[in-house]
Amino acid sequence: MRRASCAGIGLSTALLATSGLSIAAELPSQEEMWRIIQEQQREIEALKKGQKTTEEKAEAAVEMAEQSRDTTSTTASWAERTQIGGYGELHYNNLDTDDGRKKEIDFHRFVLFFGHQFTDRLRFWSELELEHAISGDGEDGEIELEQAYIEYDLTPSQHVKGGLFLIPVGILNETHEPPTFYGVERNPVERNIIPTTWWAGGAELTGEIAPGWSYNFGVHEGLETDSYNIRSGRQKTSEADAHDLASTARVKWNGIAGVELAATVQYQENITQGLDNDASAWLYEAHADIQRGPLGLRALYARWDIDGDGARAAGRDEQDGFYVEPSYKLLPEFGVFVRYSQWDNEAGSSSDSEKKQYNAGFNYWPHPDVVLKADYQKQDNEGNVDEEDGINLGIGYQF
Repeated sequence: MRRASCAGIGLSTALLATSGLSIAAELPSQEEMWRIIQEQQREIEALKKGQKTTEEKAEAAVEMAEQSRDTTSTTASWAERTQIGGYGELHYNNLDTDDGRKKEIDFHRFVLFFGHQFTDRLRFWSELELEHAISGDGEDGEIELEQAYIEYDLTPSQHVKGGLFLIPVGILNETHEPPTFYGVERNPVERNIIPTTWWAGGAELTGEIAPGWSYNFGVHEGLETDSYNIRSGRQKTSEADAHDLASTARVKWNGIAGVELAATVQYQENITQGLDNDASAWLYEAHADIQRGPLGLRALYARWDIDGDGARAAGRDEQDGFYVEPSYKLLPEFGVFVRYSQWDNEAGSSSDSEKKQYNAGFNYWPHPDVVLKADYQKQDNEGNVDEEDGINLGIGYQF
């Protein structure tokens, strides 16, 4: 019995020893353990680096998105504060003249507007025009800058502008987009007595006097003419002689919807800029522009009084004209008109120089900003002045 127990103990000890040797054989050595630890450390560092790179990429993406959003916001803001527009008109004239017949197609004007609102109180406005389709040496057309000014609101109802702007006189000089008036060609009184389109460089105050009443007062370049021809005296702010500036004041009433009554006075000490020592000039203009329902009426009178022996000798110390234009809209998109115009750029002369023109025609607006026009004109001029009788066709737009 005792002998069997000793044998069992010996067997157990042998088994344990064998098992321990097997486990010891399976355990890594110190070198292998060190290698394993280093590999694990490298994996941990790689994971940390990957996590950091991902975080940096995420932060960079957020920053780029914010920059893109800021750029988009800035661009959108600029676009919202910038305005682009324009107008244009194509004319066809088929007229009998003393020298034969005038048949002509002319893209008379192509105009682009550009404006920008810097702040709620400060803005820019401009108008660039190409006349007669092509310009250059020997060509009929011209490229002209008709407006380019900065305007600032002194108060909500009082404003000041400086730069190149349209003179506040007449009906068409400031508002002459084709869909806004009847007739293919602009009326002869506002071409020859008021030299529409007429612009100048200077400064101007505008604002409201009372409800329905407004005013303009400007100081700007004047005319420069050696022949007392008003239209050819426009300097167009191109190295304009500024020895004798002009002052223009207007009062306008819009107290009833669709009714405009206005009067303008201009004074220039010398419209020859010193070529004639005594050539002071006054311009007086008054008009009514009424649109009440389908009925319309435009009426205008303008007069120049020019001092000096030179103007009197040329018979141009007095120059005046008027027109009356009733109209009626048969439909919102179709209207008819008649116009009588009378003007004289040599009213002070003893010779017959008065001109008269009759127009009758229609406007058709397929869209409020697009117009088709047709009219018949007949002139009755005194003296040896060329007369042009016939038809005019036109198409115009604004946007």
